[in-house]
Amino acid sequence: MLNRKNFPIRPAPLAVALATLVSGSPALAQSGSSETVTLEPVVVQPSADASASGLPAPFAGGQVARGARIGVLGNKDQLETPFSVTSYTSQLIEDQQARGVGDVLANDPAVRISQGFANYQELYIIRGFPLYSDDMAYNGLYGVLPRQFVASELLERVEVIRGASTFLNGAAPGGSGIGGSINLLPKRAPLEDINRLTAGVESGGQIYTAADVSRRFGPEQRAGLRVNAARRNGDTGVDREHRELEVLAVGLDYRGTDFRLSADIGHQSNRLEQGRPQLTPGSALTSIPHAPDARRNYSQPWVYSDEKTEFGTLRGEFDLGAETVAWAAVGARHSDEKNSIAVTTLTSSSGATTAYRFDNSRKDEVITGEAGIRTRFITGELTHQVALSASAHRLDSRNAYAMSNSSTPFAGSIYNPVEVAAPGFAFTGNALDDPALTQRTTFISQSLSDTLSIAEGRYQFTLGGRIQRIEDDGFDYNTGSRNARYRKENFSPLAGVLMRITPTLSAYGNYIEGLIRAPAAPFNASNIGAIFAPIVARQREIGLKYEDAGFGGTVALFSMTRPNGVTDPSTNLYAISGEQKHRGVELTVYGQLTREVRVLGGATWLDAELDGTAGGSTDGNNPVSVPKAQYNIGAEWDVPGASGLTLTARAIHTGSQYANDANTLKLDSWSRFDLGARYIARIAGKDVTFRGRVDNVTNRAYWASAGGYPGSAYLVQGLPRTWMLSATVDF
Repeated sequence: MLNRKNFPIRPAPLAVALATLVSGSPALAQSGSSETVTLEPVVVQPSADASASGLPAPFAGGQVARGARIGVLGNKDQLETPFSVTSYTSQLIEDQQARGVGDVLANDPAVRISQGFANYQELYIIRGFPLYSDDMAYNGLYGVLPRQFVASELLERVEVIRGASTFLNGAAPGGSGIGGSINLLPKRAPLEDINRLTAGVESGGQIYTAADVSRRFGPEQRAGLRVNAARRNGDTGVDREHRELEVLAVGLDYRGTDFRLSADIGHQSNRLEQGRPQLTPGSALTSIPHAPDARRNYSQPWVYSDEKTEFGTLRGEFDLGAETVAWAAVGARHSDEKNSIAVTTLTSSSGATTAYRFDNSRKDEVITGEAGIRTRFITGELTHQVALSASAHRLDSRNAYAMSNSSTPFAGSIYNPVEVAAPGFAFTGNALDDPALTQRTTFISQSLSDTLSIAEGRYQFTLGGRIQRIEDDGFDYNTGSRNARYRKENFSPLAGVLMRITPTLSAYGNYIEGLIRAPAAPFNASNIGAIFAPIVARQREIGLKYEDAGFGGTVALFSMTRPNGVTDPSTNLYAISGEQKHRGVELTVYGQLTREVRVLGGATWLDAELDGTAGGSTDGNNPVSVPKAQYNIGAEWDVPGASGLTLTARAIHTGSQYANDANTLKLDSWSRFDLGARYIARIAGKDVTFRGRVDNVTNRAYWASAGGYPGSAYLVQGLPRTWMLSATVDF
């Protein structure tokens, strides 16, 4: 691997750490050669992913890391990775008082935050394609974390791989992830004890308390324990909206001589009352009305969303020699969700609405696991890093719904909301208090890759493939009989190339495919719940990466295509029809410009169009909710002469976007400005950090997005001016 301080290249970090741990020798014998390479001592830190080398170190400024986990390829340095990747650190999460994953990704120029269709699930739009929150990985495992919202107290890092990634991680079981993937890393006990308490207050009077405690035990502090607990309770910045969140997570790890183990157990309860709804544009709508006051709530008092989740994981990594490591992991989740939602349609440009009641309950049981082996060897002039893995995932989902008569909705207005009594039910599917099995999905896959390097690692070529089998069964809501079955096996290839031009500059390219379970027909379609054969997306990308001692960045050019999901307005049937083509340029920047100034941000420019649509009626049009431009820039300034004081600022801009495939309804572009400050003081012999932040300082009212669920357009309003104050004490 090219070292940024020395040229030529040194061995890869994984091989260095393994050789030091297993052989106990500072020399690594290379297969097929009598030469030896002298290695520097390696200090192994506790690692969230149980790896020998530990997590990649933070980059200058501490907001992002020098690398990330690249699926089955393991942890890779940023300049050694043929993909566009950013890993956001715990320091950024804490300093920005992030409540969940969405707050962290507000820093990412390729990501925009939306919501699920007619519910309050966080949804992340990456390169113009949706990623559902239940399709994020947790320490490499899919389907383990809570579905609708993931609290920041569970997280050490948030890793974003932009672009398709089926080979790297396997197909996302929820049916998204074409535009990118997100891996969340749990917290581990560091070498120094943590005794940390935080208390805070937010807009609406919401109270926040949290505790973070960790210890290491035994000879050489090989065993670690970390416990995080948090509670949020109170109104939000939106009128009459109330949130209650409880989180408890326990992380365990053990570092043996030639093995490492880690485990996580967690619970999260998240309840939202009178949440502001999304708005579906009605068929008679001729233009999008201006967004109402940012604090206004056009929900109903009987609306709520309630989710309770318990989850656990166990992971082990084992050194089989100086150059070979094997790993295995297993995870499980049980979740119970209940919702009562006002499904709201915007019927006129004057802000008039109609709505009907839709209640649902859902119980999920997930078990998932993976195992693999990575090794390194030399043949002639080529160095090989081979990875072989297998994974499996099974979801049993039990669902029920009850709804009022959508043909006789109640009237309302986004400007002058009217409260109504909860309507009675006209239609049901299963029993809300005892939902029956409606979906069973099984994913099984095997992958093999080889990263070949020559000229002491200056040129690297990665070739690989994953055989993925998807088994998807749907069951009728009322009879329980199987109404759909798909069995599909697909080969997803990967080809990547990377050239270290200098120790600080890399060029890369990749071709990779994405495989996803096709989205089920939404509940407003006449074929509600219908499932379809899995679909394949394809990506081509080239780029440059730069990192010196203090500043880094990536520029990427990409082209992606995927089949499209469409609800036919004439028949109200949902089907997979045509495709979306996305081409774009992506720029990310990060690091420490001066001793006092840090920056984080970038830009994304997208050119997206529909093709092969029904009858060609919308061919060449822009897809729903895909802006042409996105800009993010954030800065931190350590104020000279005011020791411990840091001021922060961030600007976010999103270009205009369409709210229907016909491109007759358009959302205006919007910009948001955030300000913050923190101050570190020594009080009564304790370190105390005061933090404050105001998002949307100007209290601008705007439509943040036009949806995210394929085949459905819906308006999501941006949050009002929201302030947060907190104090953290380290004992």
